[in-house]
Amino acid sequence: MFDFVYSLLAFVVAITILVAVHEFGHFWVAKRMGVKVLRYSIGFGRPLWKRCYGPDQTEYVIAALPLGGYVKMLDEREGEVADSEKDRAFNRQSVGKRIAIVAAGPIFNFIFAALAYWMMLTIGVTGLKPVIGEITENSVMAQAGFELNDEIISINGQATPIWDVALQELIVSVLNRETAEIVVRKNNNLTMTQSIDFRTLKKYEEPGEALAAIGLKPWRPAVDATVGQVMKDSPAALAGLKSQDKIVAIDGVVINDWFDLVKYVSARPEQKLRLQIIRDNKQQSLYITPKLIERDGKKVGQIGIGPATMPAIPDEMKNAYQYPIFAGFIQAGEKVWRNSVLTLKMIGKLITGQVSLKNLSGPINIAVYAGYSASAGTARFLDFLAIVSISLGVINLLPIPVLDGGHLLYYGIEIIKGRPVSENFEMLGQRIGIMIIIMMMALAIGNDLSRLFGG
Repeated sequence: MFDFVYSLLAFVVAITILVAVHEFGHFWVAKRMGVKVLRYSIGFGRPLWKRCYGPDQTEYVIAALPLGGYVKMLDEREGEVADSEKDRAFNRQSVGKRIAIVAAGPIFNFIFAALAYWMMLTIGVTGLKPVIGEITENSVMAQAGFELNDEIISINGQATPIWDVALQELIVSVLNRETAEIVVRKNNNLTMTQSIDFRTLKKYEEPGEALAAIGLKPWRPAVDATVGQVMKDSPAALAGLKSQDKIVAIDGVVINDWFDLVKYVSARPEQKLRLQIIRDNKQQSLYITPKLIERDGKKVGQIGIGPATMPAIPDEMKNAYQYPIFAGFIQAGEKVWRNSVLTLKMIGKLITGQVSLKNLSGPINIAVYAGYSASAGTARFLDFLAIVSISLGVINLLPIPVLDGGHLLYYGIEIIKGRPVSENFEMLGQRIGIMIIIMMMALAIGNDLSRLFGG
């Protein structure tokens, strides 16, 4: 329950910040262009807080539903405007000014993302060194000669001090179906450079399958296969497993650590398994049948236990990801550009079917990651804010009516035709845009619920 509340609060804080930034872009530029702003609202629905300030008595509102916001400007299409103020109406502005006001929202999202990245990089992030912990047999990585305990130094010339950076670079190469130049440090401290061709990888259906297709997993500390928590009414409880039981073998297969246990059980839903355990220094056997659940669209087995302890990560396996103040600005700008392009390419591949629509995430999944990032510290939360801010900026620039990009499309047509689009054309576009948004949200929320209740 605490995790749910924490994730919800982190999500509300994140969305409030990002919406405020986006709408402030519209607000600030509109003011500079001489347009009268009637209301600046964070959220929709019933106002929870409202104040009027300034010579125009602009309403500043915080509303009940935090999933968005808006800036209401003086506009003759929405009501009568006094003759003395018509020159301050949005619809009376030149097409150039209207473009500037509408584009300001997404632009401010990109600016905010750059500032968030800069703060993250100057604060610094400590993470796992990108050491390979597992190689899948016959995978592209195994065929290229990569081995356990190889440390990835760089990918396509981009330094990879921690796994977060390495995984992001790998995802870019996989998504682009391109050849990646990967430099690794071997156990003897010698370096090896290898080209990996990701063009042959199949289309991946689920989040996370892209990295599984590559055939590697990060190094992780060994977790002893000793039972900690046993869930009530779970297969483990029904079989008689108890806290502090150590599982040493399943069906005669030696279990070295917790990950061996999870891998073996997950692959055998609804199959009767023979567990060899050590309890009170005595070995005995138990029979257990994992229940079938769905996790990320796959049927897996689960017995309902947790590990007794989680070992600490040794200092020699940690690394810092940090930049000086000036270098941080340059790196932050590069990250915004690269992630904006990556987001746009991902959207394109979703539309063309090259990437499964199951990869689309909605507010529930975003809330979960908001909680994870907030609990991991300020730098991680800033990283999360930057990623979501970039996504908001890119999505809002898509040429879909009701989004900023749809309005910019109308203004582009206006420049070509020499006059605004008709009200009927605009209304038709609005209906189509709303339908597209509703369908996208329904699909995203459906994916979220599938992940939430499937695993």
